[in-house]
Amino acid sequence: MSDTVAVRGFVATEPRHLVTEGGLPITSFRLVTTRRRYNRQAASWEDGGSNWYTVSAFRRLALSAADCIAKGDPVLVSGRLCLREWAGEKQGMTVEIEAESIGHDLTWGRSAFTRSPAAAHAGEPVDEAATPPEGIPATSP
Repeated sequence: MSDTVAVRGFVATEPRHLVTEGGLPITSFRLVTTRRRYNRQAASWEDGGSNWYTVSAFRRLALSAADCIAKGDPVLVSGRLCLREWAGEKQGMTVEIEAESIGHDLTWGRSAFTRSPAAAHAGEPVDEAATPPEGIPATSP
């Protein structure tokens, strides 16, 4: 199964960054989402169930995520949802998101954007579709 999803939650583990023998940068972390609702009778907020995801970012996104994302950060993740069954002494299913974009959730605070120069990611092909539209500067002032 592979569907596109957008998930809002908190980074639950320190991001793990590695580069494969083939030179592919990968950054991964666990993301937790918890539904909260207001209980009018108790006049307090209550946590509902939590969902856990493994988020994996590749190439340029992996490099930026490794530099910008930390445990505890509120983030928005958009990407492909993948359900993977596993077996051993026990059986189970892992829910993974292959991230296409990751950003801080500005509901919780402030963030400043700094454009990464293409040269900083030597060897990576530039995604022309990701360049800003005409009239928007390609680099920050």
